[in-house]
Amino acid sequence: MKTIFGQQTTKVKQLADLICQDISMGRYKTDTSLPSINQLSHDYKVSRDTVFKAFIDLKERGIIDSTPGKGYYVVNRQKNILFLLDEYSPFKDTLYNSFVKRLSSQYKVDLWFHQYNETLFNALLRDSIGRYNRYVVMNFDNEKFSPYLYKIESSRLLLLDFGQFDKKDYSYICQDFGEAFYSAMSQLSGRLERYRKLILFLPKESKHPKETCDYFKKYCAVHHLDCAVIENMDEQEVHAGEVYIAIRQIDVVEIVKKSREAGLTCGVDFGLIAYNDTPAYEVIDKGITAMSVDWKKMGAMTAEFILTGKPVQVYLPTDIHLRSSL
Repeated sequence: MKTIFGQQTTKVKQLADLICQDISMGRYKTDTSLPSINQLSHDYKVSRDTVFKAFIDLKERGIIDSTPGKGYYVVNRQKNILFLLDEYSPFKDTLYNSFVKRLSSQYKVDLWFHQYNETLFNALLRDSIGRYNRYVVMNFDNEKFSPYLYKIESSRLLLLDFGQFDKKDYSYICQDFGEAFYSAMSQLSGRLERYRKLILFLPKESKHPKETCDYFKKYCAVHHLDCAVIENMDEQEVHAGEVYIAIRQIDVVEIVKKSREAGLTCGVDFGLIAYNDTPAYEVIDKGITAMSVDWKKMGAMTAEFILTGKPVQVYLPTDIHLRSSL
């Protein structure tokens, strides 16, 4: 067996990852013995010490174990899942809980957040390659595909949420931030036309795809509605007769607070729509109308991919949850 080791990490880790991949592909079966240290040293062209340390690494991961007289043997065929999300939010909590609820105790899920940091994202992926049999990843950008994703076998990778880039033959469960947003607003046309102005809060620092802004303006132009896109809420006041669409939960809360200071009632004097539904929106100020994909469904479909390995390529619709705020 000819094995070429690169320079990006230690030979020990690379060898452990290679053995790990062989286990996941079925070369070494569950509850069967691994070849001896001498044999693997010969097969992979490395020292016995390197093989021994790689075994220690794999034992720490819970992939192999050892007993006197039996040597080293496979404990499981990699039930480890990398679940890499962008940042924490209440609806990501809904997604994650829906996902893990459907998995058995045989699966170990490592949850990480990359905070839209490309360097951190690439480092987490680079260090994870070969350590998991399935990868569930929210990309760091809606339009840019990390080259490290190409290093993961397509059958093992599921892309979530973002997806305005060439996904080739990779599986994905995404939301559409343009046409689906427009369609969701169209469902509310009868109510929106009662207001004199629509305002979208889309902070400059937000990683929310800017195509939402384009389709917001398009909707308002088609329906002859006055509109504005606000990047900074600090100086924005809440006025009667206006509808506010807030991407972030913190902005939803801020709008409600400012409306109370101004003596305005949400759903009566002005309208409010939140993006991405959370349980909190059912109770805040008698209920906040939200437009959102079904995060619980996304979690269930993600679990189905993990359990069956069946490819999936779908954009979830953006639904309306109509409550008292509109």
